[in-house]
Order: sequence, then structure tokens, then C-alpha cells
Amino acid sequence: MLLFASFIKIGVADILDIVLVTMLFYSLYRLVKGTAALNIFLGLLVFYILWKIVVLLKMNLLSEIFGQFVSVGVIALIVVFQPEIRKFLLYIGSKNPLKKANILIWRERSKSGEYPQINTIIKACARMSSTLTGALIVITKENLLEEYVQTGEIINAKTSRDLIETIFFKNTPLHDGAMIITKKTIVAARCILPVTQKSTLPTNLGLRHRAAVGITESTDCIAVIVSEQTGEISYCYEGKIYKNVNCDELKQFLAKHFLTQNKE
Repeated sequence: MLLFASFIKIGVADILDIVLVTMLFYSLYRLVKGTAALNIFLGLLVFYILWKIVVLLKMNLLSEIFGQFVSVGVIALIVVFQPEIRKFLLYIGSKNPLKKANILIWRERSKSGEYPQINTIIKACARMSSTLTGALIVITKENLLEEYVQTGEIINAKTSRDLIETIFFKNTPLHDGAMIITKKTIVAARCILPVTQKSTLPTNLGLRHRAAVGITESTDCIAVIVSEQTGEISYCYEGKIYKNVNCDELKQFLAKHFLTQNKE
């Protein structure tokens, strides 16, 4: 026992090292959670473990093949995680990253256990559909879309039908772009989203629909669209668009993802 205690010596520097590494991995997890990058990272981790097992079993041919992939792993990681690396560098280089971090952490903690006000969102969409008011509402899940929130106007107001309709009213300065809702809060409006590059989408779909597909391709959010031309309600999830749905279908889909226990 004494020999074991003398062999393992943990000092202040070791504890600090462990804490910093833990913080680093937690930050990386927050950076990629709710995105396709998390699944890619887990896939790479499984690949690395398989490579170690193959090496241990002395399977020379597979070891050589896997080893070639691992040897260029750093370059592959830079290519695969380019959006996340860019997001991290933009965050660090922002004017006041500490202030933003405090806001985001507070928002995430204060809303724990809450769910989006599904009925409120659906009623607003139904009203906007009847008046041919175009809208793009993004409802977050695990990924809070911080980088896209910062491209718009911060609202941080309780979700209400009147507020949603007012923001998307044609003559308001905030009607263009996307609204981002996290749990029961309208976080931001007039946000800029990535547009999908899919060539298989119908040519009659406008930028709202293409932006909805684009944001759901790389994150776990749900986007709801109201067409300004036809009044049709659509929603996007995982890069797929479901066009011309009625309010009951939309409610059923949202309830499936945000729990039916949501009380309004």
C-alpha cells in the first residue's frame, strides 16, 4: 500500500491538468452536441478503437490500412469539423465572449425542464397562414444555435402568439430572416441561416424553405415555415421537408419531439 502511494503522486499541477482537460472536453461536447459532427466524432472514436484492437491481434493487413487512415487523421478532422472550428474561433475572437458565455449558460440553466409552447406556435402559424404572412421559425433541441443567434436581433422574450405575428408582419424590420425559439423563449429574430445546396428540391421553393432545410441538415433543430405566396405550412427535420401540413399534423410532430406533457 505504501509502495502504491509512493508510486502515484498527485500534486496541484496534476489536479489543475485534470480540471482543464475536463473543461476542454466539456466545451468540445457543447460545441458539437446536437449536430452531425457529434456522430462523426463518435464514428472516428470507434474507428480508432477498432484500429487498436486490430494492432493488438497482429492483423497486419488491416493494421496497415487502418494506420494509413489514422496517419492523416488530423487533416481529416480539420476538414470534417471545419464549421465547428470556425464557430469556436469566431466565438473566441468576438468583442465580449465572456459576456456571451454568461448569457448562454444562464439561458441553458434557467430553461431546464421546460418545453416549447407548441400550441402558441401553431396558433400563430395558422393565423399567419390565413393572412399570407411569410415566417420561418426554428425550434432548438440540444443545439442552441448560438452562432446563428448572434447574427440576428436578441429578443429573449416569452413566446406569445401576438409577438410572433408582430415580428413577422411585413412592415416590421424583423420580419426577414428566421426566429429562433429555445424552450419557452423567443431568443432572437432576423437570424441568418445557411441555405441548403441540395439540387433535388423543387425549384418553386424560396429562400425560407431552403434555409429551413439547410439549418436542419447540420443540427437537430426543427424549422417551421409559412409560405408568403400560398400560406402553406411546412416543417423541416434532419434535412427533409414536409410540405403543406395542417395544424393537427404539425402539432402531432412537435409533440412527438418535445414531449406530450407540455402544458400551456
